[in-house]
Amino acid sequence: MMKNRLIALCCLTAGNLCAQPGKLIIREYDSLRIEIEALGTSVNSPFNDYAPVITADGFELFFTSRRPATEREIKKKSEGKERVFYSNFDYTALKWLDAEALPEVINNPNRFNSAVAVSNDGQRLLIYQDDQYGNGDIYESFLKGSFWSSPLPISAPINTEAHESSASIAPNGQTIYFVSDREGGRGKRDIWSISKNSAGEWEAPKNLGRTINSTDDEESVFIHPDGRTLYFSSRGHESTGGFDVYRSVWSEQDGWSEPENLGDPINTAGDDLFFVMTADGTQAYYASSRDEDSKNLYSIRFTPLSKKSVAEQPKVSLLKGTIFDEATKQPIAAVIEVFDNDKNELIGTFNSNDESGKFLISLPSGKNYGIAVSAPDYLFHSENITLSDTSTFQQITRDISLQKLTTGTKIILKNIFFDYSLYSLKPASTVELERVHKLMNENPGLRIEISGHTDTQGSPVYNQQLSENRAKSVVDYLIAAGIDKSRLTYKGYGETQPIITDAEIAKMSTKALQDEAHAQNRRTEFKVL
Repeated sequence: MMKNRLIALCCLTAGNLCAQPGKLIIREYDSLRIEIEALGTSVNSPFNDYAPVITADGFELFFTSRRPATEREIKKKSEGKERVFYSNFDYTALKWLDAEALPEVINNPNRFNSAVAVSNDGQRLLIYQDDQYGNGDIYESFLKGSFWSSPLPISAPINTEAHESSASIAPNGQTIYFVSDREGGRGKRDIWSISKNSAGEWEAPKNLGRTINSTDDEESVFIHPDGRTLYFSSRGHESTGGFDVYRSVWSEQDGWSEPENLGDPINTAGDDLFFVMTADGTQAYYASSRDEDSKNLYSIRFTPLSKKSVAEQPKVSLLKGTIFDEATKQPIAAVIEVFDNDKNELIGTFNSNDESGKFLISLPSGKNYGIAVSAPDYLFHSENITLSDTSTFQQITRDISLQKLTTGTKIILKNIFFDYSLYSLKPASTVELERVHKLMNENPGLRIEISGHTDTQGSPVYNQQLSENRAKSVVDYLIAAGIDKSRLTYKGYGETQPIITDAEIAKMSTKALQDEAHAQNRRTEFKVL
């Protein structure tokens, strides 16, 4: 527990807590400053507002409100049914814009509707819908351009005759954490998880066990974009009063760590629920009744005061950008596949927005990622990103252009790997090679050239031979996979076609930058003939 150095209370003036935003409470510890602030009238109302869910970058907020909707409710100033509201953050004005109710395709007027989870990119929304008798299920809706699809029961086999109340989507989209009071649990309401297997099929739900689940109620589960930090609320685990917020971290060796109570000032004597956090770990949101009769939404700002706090930042990066047609510059609805190159495993499949072409993907640290972007009638695009175990939060922007399958089109195959000075393909190249193989099979009239390129480190003669041998290795793989050799040609260019010249490299300020430039020059290319 951190030593409390300073406590400063900045109370709001009389009136409802949502009347205006303001610092409610500040705590400073040896290495961390915590500020809690009501979100104000653009988001909060005089009625119950709760269940915030946010995108990983913190730009978009969905929440649930009981504010009146019908003429009768508005006239009587009485609570309405639960509805889902949306706001986005204006970083110019540094404020949340006025919240608006989502359309009736989401907010069914005959049911109670509550947001329980949103994907990191904001394109998949999980909603709890029920009637006035508490009979409900979890539904999912997808953002198609700027319109939400009609919610359907979630594809994962989560819903039962029991009560499933909240959920959270893992960053890879392959695991969902949820709360249920079904049989087989440890307490009243427990946290469970369900995952897809390698065949893409949902496996049976698993209870997270006695480390996470107490003999009392757990609620409002949230898995951080780093994929390993779980936040949830519990009446058990020796809470200080009502539901308290807890944190547990997963490790491959030890499983889930013992839950840690987030303590004062986040937890109060009342119910503290629906804690969610941005990918960078600096901002969180939750619902709390505190000293009020109704729940309101609060932001929590974490500011490091020492290097020790910086070291505790989430080990995750956000990859975001726009996918567009190289010739027309128009956005493209594309599929983005993310692979763990070391394991040759597909981590997740994502989509850019149908209208804007924008995408956002969370990448936990400690992996070498192979990323492939594809769309019908286009040549795929290849990216490679390495994040070390020690990499803390960063935002990586990649605007990606796709090219039509026309003569002369070429791409760099960024996930073809060779050992130093060798031309035998490394096993991690298999996924990229199979992608080329698939493209050739889908386009039987396609003829291509595979070219090898080196940097200038080594003699020109040696580099020329090495580049040719490496290109030949790729062609040999494709022929062995069944592609007719008449459709394939290879050529080594040695050091003659650098992306970055030696003169440009010599001007770079650090050896790390120079090494990266040489690495860009060492490449394998694919060209349509």
